[in-house]
Amino acid sequence: MFGFEAPKVIPSEVFTVVPEQYRSSSTGPRSPTRQSSGGTTLEGPCFDQQGNLYFVDIPNSRVFRATPAGEVSLIAEYKGEPNGLKVHRDGRIFIADHHHGIMLLDPATGAVSVFKAGPEKENFKGVNDLLFDSKGNLYFTDQGSTGLHDPTGRVYKLSPDGELRMIIGNIPSPNGLVMNAAETSLYVAATRDSSIWLVPMTADGGLTKVGLFARLPASGPDGLAADVEGNIAVAHPSLSTVWLFNRRGIPTHRIELCQGSHPTNIAYGGPDNQWLYITEGDTFSVLRARMPAPGRRLLSAD
Repeated sequence: MFGFEAPKVIPSEVFTVVPEQYRSSSTGPRSPTRQSSGGTTLEGPCFDQQGNLYFVDIPNSRVFRATPAGEVSLIAEYKGEPNGLKVHRDGRIFIADHHHGIMLLDPATGAVSVFKAGPEKENFKGVNDLLFDSKGNLYFTDQGSTGLHDPTGRVYKLSPDGELRMIIGNIPSPNGLVMNAAETSLYVAATRDSSIWLVPMTADGGLTKVGLFARLPASGPDGLAADVEGNIAVAHPSLSTVWLFNRRGIPTHRIELCQGSHPTNIAYGGPDNQWLYITEGDTFSVLRARMPAPGRRLLSAD
C-alpha cells in the first residue's frame, strides 16, 4: 500500500517448557484478582549476568528461572500478580505486580517484599512492566484497567533516592516499554490504542512532542525490546506474532511462532545476545528466534 517491502519471516524454536507439575493451577498463593484463572500465563522475561532467564506465571503468582541449557526451576511463589520483571545490575530482582506495586525478590531465598506500593496516599492503578536506565532510575507503566474509554494510564520514574515522578498520565493501557540508546525517549506500548507511543523527554524530566512511533493492526502490542541498531521488537498477542520495526517505525521482520499463538513479552539474550526469547501464553513455553542484530544489553544487568 505504501510501497514498503513485506516483512521478512524469521522462524522460531522452543527454548524450554515449564515442567508438567507447574502447568496446572497453583495449590499455593494465587493472584488476588485472578482466582478463577486456570493454567499458566508466562510473562516478564529477563536475563541475569550469568545467562539465566527469569520469567513469571501471572495467575499462579510464580517466578521461574531457566538455565542457559533451558532447565527450569521454581524460584518464588507468593500471593500477588507478577507481570514485568527486571534483574538489577546488583543482582536484585524487581517485579511489576499488578496487585501490589513494585516488588523486590531475593532469588536466593524466594522472599518477595513490597518495594513501592504507590504514590503518596494512593495506590497504583496496576503496574505492568519496568526498566532501568544507566543512572539507576526505574521507569514503569501503570496500566490498571485503562483503555480508550479511560485514557489515564501512567508512566512513572522512580529515582535511586526514592523520588517518584509521573512522566505521562494519559496513555490508554500502557504496557511494555524500552528506551532509546541515548536515554532521551521512551517507547511505550499502548495496548488498547494498538500503537507504540514515542515519549521524548527533556533534560529536566519534562516531555516534548509526544507522538506515535508505530500503529499496529488489531489490538494488543505487549512487551518491547530494542537492538543495537535502534530497531524495536514488539510482541503482538492478538496477531500471534512478534514484529521488528526499524528506526522509522516500518515493520521489516516478523517472527513466526513454532507453537502457540499468544506471545506476551520478549527479551534479548543467549549466544552473542542475538536471540530474542519469547514467553508464550498458551503452551507453557519460552520460544526463541535468531535476530538480524544483537539486542541492546539491558543497563540493569551491566
